[in-house]
Amino acid sequence: MKNITKKFGDFTANDSIDLTVHKGEVHALLGENGAGKTTLMNVLYGLYEPTFGEIYINGNRIEIKNPNVAIKNGIGMVHQHFMLVETFTVVENIILGMETTKSMGIIDMKKATKEVEEISKKYGLHVDPHVKIQDISVGMQQRVEILKALYRGADVLILDEPTAVLTPQEIEEIIQIMKNLTKQGKTIIIITHKLKEIKQSADYCTIIRRGKKIDTVKVDEVTEEDLASMMVGREVSFKVDKKDADVGETILNLDNLVIKDNRNLKAVKELSLELKRGEILGIAGVDGNGQSELIEGITGLRPIESGTVKLNNENITNLTPKEIIEKRLSNIPEDRQKRGLVLDFTVGENIILENYHKEPFSSKGRLNHKKISEYSKELIEKFDIRPRNDKQMARNLSGGNQQKIILAREISNNPDVLIAAQPTRGLDVGAIEYVHKYLIEQRDKGKAVLLISFELDEIMNLSDRIAVIFDGKIVDILDAKNADEKTLGYLMAGGGVKNETK
Repeated sequence: MKNITKKFGDFTANDSIDLTVHKGEVHALLGENGAGKTTLMNVLYGLYEPTFGEIYINGNRIEIKNPNVAIKNGIGMVHQHFMLVETFTVVENIILGMETTKSMGIIDMKKATKEVEEISKKYGLHVDPHVKIQDISVGMQQRVEILKALYRGADVLILDEPTAVLTPQEIEEIIQIMKNLTKQGKTIIIITHKLKEIKQSADYCTIIRRGKKIDTVKVDEVTEEDLASMMVGREVSFKVDKKDADVGETILNLDNLVIKDNRNLKAVKELSLELKRGEILGIAGVDGNGQSELIEGITGLRPIESGTVKLNNENITNLTPKEIIEKRLSNIPEDRQKRGLVLDFTVGENIILENYHKEPFSSKGRLNHKKISEYSKELIEKFDIRPRNDKQMARNLSGGNQQKIILAREISNNPDVLIAAQPTRGLDVGAIEYVHKYLIEQRDKGKAVLLISFELDEIMNLSDRIAVIFDGKIVDILDAKNADEKTLGYLMAGGGVKNETK
């Protein structure tokens, strides 16, 4: 890619960027949220046409006007936010647009299913081909996206934050898949904020800051600290500094909860848990073990079949989400686009989404747009949401900046209990550092944080206690000081689980 510039009106997302990628290598693109990484790859994939610049594949100049041209030239892309039809099955999504037909144009589902199962087995991405997308976890949906790209046999595979929702074990598998693909002559461009993954998987790394290329480096010649400082333009602390927890009384009590999933099967099974003031309680577990249903049950988005949720000794079981927010329980949802934002609302409107009916944002049924704008601009500045425009539609921001809108809103509600589900998903190291400091700040103020994350490092660094969830039950609760990755991994995989669990 030579001299690629992409403008959106007056805003320059990519400013004269050069990118050279060699056959058979893993090339990482690193940059802060909104730096222009995904925009650059959307240009390569044909979703955007460049304002200026040229693209060469195997030495030939190619005009990629749409994704069909990209696919024809051997370029595939796995998007950060899934491009799946929720009411279709896994296999229907994977073969969509590339259907194998029998006589009279009837789709040969038996043959297609066999092909999908073979690819799943080959790359270790095991997923039931017959289930509907709407009935599987976010992590499983990510696998389907990766399988979909592999099914199309791309020579150059662009992966935009492919591991954002995967467990540590799944991340290891994906890294191995990438290595296997490059051994077979495939080329991979990976967009990621995870420096550890870049060090584990990439040969070269190109760093972009605020739309401009900073450098391309050989990964084995630089440290994670080098990459972080090039990315944000300053030194970044990787260590989470925190004093010992000053734990108070129980503030959130979950007693014998039973919650069903979309298939009407028990996803949470007689689960009990206590969250105390002044602590961060981390929930560690492989995706799909009841975490999503548990959060939705507590926050009023899914009915609780039996059991009780008490907040400050008050029963809040099966109250509406609005009533639960009013009781001072806030939630950073795991899926920002489905649960966290109204994508066709502005940044400012999303920031006051839970408080629009209160003064100073409204009076006598009329919104006060001036006050909304003043308040949202203050939070945009504080949380470094880019671009700094409260009138921008939420759907036009990068994934990381969308996450910052939710963080700004939930944090500013000053809750007694904050449920943080994948709070740093898609955030760069500078923003992760900020979020971690805030969560610890909340805990030090005597608030309580329930942290659900697939990042074991995050769980171990932030938590005071760690509850391990498996098959909808809490199988053990460990003091974070005594926990190690091996023990947690063993428990997360069901190790030590007998007929009767704790």
